Amino acid sequence: MTTDRQTRANRVSAKSSTGPKTAPGKACSAQNALRHGLNISVLSDPALEPQVEAIAREIVGPGTDAEVMECARRIAEAQVDLDRVRGHRWRLITGLLTDPNYQPLQGLRRQLRLMKTIDRMERLRGAPFAIDEIEEIFDLEPLEGDEKLAANVEDKVSELAALDRYERRALSRRKFAIRKFDVARALAKTT
Repeated sequence: MTTDRQTRANRVSAKSSTGPKTAPGKACSAQNALRHGLNISVLSDPALEPQVEAIAREIVGPGTDAEVMECARRIAEAQVDLDRVRGHRWRLITGLLTDPNYQPLQGLRRQLRLMKTIDRMERLRGAPFAIDEIEEIFDLEPLEGDEKLAANVEDKVSELAALDRYERRALSRRKFAIRKFDVARALAKTT
């Protein structure tokens, strides 16, 4: 049994860990789901409705009752969500890998630091650097192969983690929808 002291401590802890507190933080947080649109229900997109219906009809086959068909639709919705998440991840990764001019954030940050250093040195020295010296410093070789893949994943790890969470939710919804469908189909067969 929880003591009063522990209950108060839990409430204090919950208040400090329930999301952003400031108006700008709340506004930013509210826009997170709109970044890629994966939090939007499949049913709210009319373009996806025929796909959901086709999958549901394929699951149940001809001549089933409305309850079983509704359970099949839930499975189909979760599957379409899963396909959307996986498609978004695929487009993200292939877009990064096919960009020939891609430079990792780490390299761009290094360039920015060098630019600031050169600016400070020019101010102290009173004379600008030779342009050839600066170009040599800033020319970064384009990444290839495994190096490019590792840099891409490192730069996009937070977005990939968010996609992973969406995928897990869709898988969970599909799993529970399949269980409910199996129960509904078994009940329909007995009646």
